[in-house]
Amino acid sequence: MAEFMSNSSAAAGAAVQQNQKQLQLVIHNKETDKYYWPAVEDGVRWETNWKGAPGKLAFKVLKDEMLDFHEGDTVQANYGGTNFFYGFVFGKQHDKDGSISVTAYDQIRYLKNKDIYIFLNKTAGEAIQCIADDFQLQTGELMDTGYVIPKYRGANKTLLDIIQTLLDMTTENTGRLYCFYDDFGKLMLKDLEELKLDLLIDCETAENFSYESTIDKDTYNQVKLYYDNTDTGKRDVWMSKDSANIKRWGVLQLTESVNPKKAINFGQMADTKLKLHNRVKRTLRIRNAFGDLRVRGGSMLYVNLKLDDMTITKQLIVESVRHTLTNGLHTMELTLKGDVITG
Repeated sequence: MAEFMSNSSAAAGAAVQQNQKQLQLVIHNKETDKYYWPAVEDGVRWETNWKGAPGKLAFKVLKDEMLDFHEGDTVQANYGGTNFFYGFVFGKQHDKDGSISVTAYDQIRYLKNKDIYIFLNKTAGEAIQCIADDFQLQTGELMDTGYVIPKYRGANKTLLDIIQTLLDMTTENTGRLYCFYDDFGKLMLKDLEELKLDLLIDCETAENFSYESTIDKDTYNQVKLYYDNTDTGKRDVWMSKDSANIKRWGVLQLTESVNPKKAINFGQMADTKLKLHNRVKRTLRIRNAFGDLRVRGGSMLYVNLKLDDMTITKQLIVESVRHTLTNGLHTMELTLKGDVITG
């Protein structure tokens, strides 16, 4: 096993270090080209998800005679010398006491726009670069997944949905999981294996935790793919199933039509879909864990916890995380999934 930092053993020393860390926000008024370093009330909350949502920063500042910013202006956040958020003001709420509650999102918010795209023989990274160029978004490292998507057409869908569909298609053909995210103003695409952290969360560092399990949603023990072959006049079918889990749960079948122009080996695709869905879906939620800015949606970290019906001692995927940061205190709330926790 790789060496990792114990969140519990490091907590006392890190707590002292946190007391020395300062939270700083910088707001840039793009129209006047002025920068502001406002005093933040009650800290900030930074949220990221593995899939389907932009990074979000929520904070409250006190209005004064100098502070002047508007929707669309940029926000940078730094904690203890580490930059962790770069985004844009999307909402402001003014209170009677003179405070302003602000909501800012990273670049992925602009991928909620809808459009029509057709991609031929492109990898997911190449398609993301095309979309980013069209919508004037900045990119960083977009990994080469090694899988070329033969054809994709997305009509009137959000750009984020289009990208996620391309990543799902890639996963179905490679068996690998990917994370698409914004890293301080740069769109990134990485294999989840690259986002492993040397960090342990256990019962000593998680103030509370809970978990739930279900086979009621997105669980299948039998996969059926089909194609109506106009050349032969017959329906081509590919099946993959787990007889043991069918006996245990009954038949839970996923049925999908396929296009021979979009893939080659449908037997392998059926097996991959079965591997992804043939499990009890379990969700673990950790509250008030000791904070670490490296943790984001899509990260992988070590967990050592005793649950009712199992003990988890493995790396899990961070589906979502909310960091709460003030001057001297940093905690996290996490939702986790992974090989063990999902069945």
